[in-house]
Amino acid sequence: MCADKTAKLSVNGKEYDLPMMSPVMGPDVVDIRKLYDEADVFTFDPGFTSTAACKSAITYIDGDKGELLYRGYPIEQLAAESTHLEVCFLLLYGELPTKAQMEDFTSRITRHTMVHEQMHYFFRGFRRDSHPMATMVGVVGAMSAFYHDSLDITDPWQREVAAMRMIAKLPTIAAMAYKYSVGQPFVYPKNSLSYAANFLHMCFAVPTEDYVVNPVLEKAMDRIMMLHADHEQNASTSTVRLAGSSGANPFACIAAGIACLWGPAHGGANQACLEMLREIGTVDRIPEYIAKAKDKNSGFRLMGFGHRVYKNFDPRATVMKESADEVLELLGIHNNPTLQVAKELERIALSDDYFISKKLYPNVDFYSGIILDAMGFPTSMFTPIFAISRTVGWISQWKEMITENGKIGRPRQLYVGPQKRDYVDVRHR
Repeated sequence: MCADKTAKLSVNGKEYDLPMMSPVMGPDVVDIRKLYDEADVFTFDPGFTSTAACKSAITYIDGDKGELLYRGYPIEQLAAESTHLEVCFLLLYGELPTKAQMEDFTSRITRHTMVHEQMHYFFRGFRRDSHPMATMVGVVGAMSAFYHDSLDITDPWQREVAAMRMIAKLPTIAAMAYKYSVGQPFVYPKNSLSYAANFLHMCFAVPTEDYVVNPVLEKAMDRIMMLHADHEQNASTSTVRLAGSSGANPFACIAAGIACLWGPAHGGANQACLEMLREIGTVDRIPEYIAKAKDKNSGFRLMGFGHRVYKNFDPRATVMKESADEVLELLGIHNNPTLQVAKELERIALSDDYFISKKLYPNVDFYSGIILDAMGFPTSMFTPIFAISRTVGWISQWKEMITENGKIGRPRQLYVGPQKRDYVDVRHR
């Protein structure tokens, strides 16, 4: 990264030289850190769409090219050749593991999957009909009350232990939240299963009979987790970094990320997409909804198409479509009305000039929702599964931020309220 270029800014007739920084990939960045001190002005950037809030070496996105890289590796290559746990290692430590490193890492994660037994009682404080995300926010935040030996963020070893615990235990907590919501007994993790298979087993096994995880479903779940593992400085990741900048413990930071992910504009998008498909109901009603989508005044928006970052296509969607086809072929549910609506919408989006011109291609949420529904997950579990997947990204970003010794996050504002005024006694108002 070099900083030998400058940008000139003219404010009230006075010019200021602002350093420019060139990243390894992506557009140059204007360094405005001294702008307030020197020119007494702020910048205004709602949504931070043109502001780099940090330096990061973890994930890179090129929205115009439809490119997603984890530590430099294209997501398509990782999805074809790697596994979620190997990607976890890559995101955490920067390089792909050797065979010995992978065996050690897998062993450490596997042996941290159980939660403190007293945490079982914590679930009883929630109503049975509580959304699993509400339960997860509370339980993950409560981990700081159970694991006191990994709260010191200044200790690299404690940071490492906290990272292992969260990656290992989030699937267990999410599965427990699901089981609690449907009134079934908790299922303990099994060390003989893979990360993805273990999660499926904890969700769908019951004590009265054996449950064998189908390899196709296991692979599809592993891919879902891998494809959602990190996505640069999105809303929930920025939330984790902001919470972490105050020195908050890692469990509190991840709980904050889960709370942010819950929003329908972020992690809840695949749930919203499936609910939209069910609202459409049948293929013959699709033209009505396509017309609404094309009408700017209708207020209707097709969920699962297009992406805020990707201006071409979502590279994760291509991989997810393969998994969707495999899962649906395995389960033989081609006559499902919701699936028929999804397939027809997909066909239209890939052939209709309106969708093509606006680059409204099916995104990762479109396909992941179909897969999870076919597996038997209720829509309330879609976002918790997203949270499991994104945990390693949050932790990687949090660890990177901690080692940078950055400042506490403190955005500024464009104040538009009343000017200074004097208090008036209630008798004279």
